[in-house]
Amino acid sequence: MAINLQKVTLEKVGDTHFIDLSKRETPITNEIIINLNWSKGNKKRLFSGLFNKDIDLDLGCFYELENGEKTVIDGLQFSHGQGGSKDRLTKQGRYTNTPWIWHSGDDKGSRVGSGENILVNPKGLSSLKRMIIYCFIYEGVAKWQETNAVVTVKVSGNPDIEVEMGNQASHYKFCAIAEILITANSIGVKKLITFHDSHEECDKMYNWGMKWTSGAK
Repeated sequence: MAINLQKVTLEKVGDTHFIDLSKRETPITNEIIINLNWSKGNKKRLFSGLFNKDIDLDLGCFYELENGEKTVIDGLQFSHGQGGSKDRLTKQGRYTNTPWIWHSGDDKGSRVGSGENILVNPKGLSSLKRMIIYCFIYEGVAKWQETNAVVTVKVSGNPDIEVEMGNQASHYKFCAIAEILITANSIGVKKLITFHDSHEECDKMYNWGMKWTSGAK
């Protein structure tokens, strides 16, 4: 684990960094940002003048509240008009009230350098228990080694916490990148990097116990 004044980089699987909330003189007021960024790739010419598509990752999370409620948020879940603004409870989440988590939308590879973001309202930290941050490739071949994917957790007043996927190779299209554990006194971020063939298989590995059906964007 590498640490400087600007960021903490979790380098090895299992590396964990804790933000101590008990020593803060003032509560966190700014939104907590969980960002996924990646290299979109270079389009290469194929036969008949066609091009490969840019690499497109989708950011998502499992979350569990202290009251036992748990579900997932990602672009697959809030496709087909099932999402909404941050002050409405939809399958995109809700920022202004329970669950205090909101996905800002599908990037679709269009805004180079911006990636996708999940926002957590610090007012709801006492209601949150744990999150698994993941990404998946909805279409195309799983070429993880070309993505240079990085998840960054930004908490105001603290160095950014970076979790780099690294030069990984897997034929599975789903990757659990980081676990976030929230208590009254701390926020802990742990590097995972495990690959799965579906949301359901990731669920089984990390004991979420949810029921799954197939879906499409």
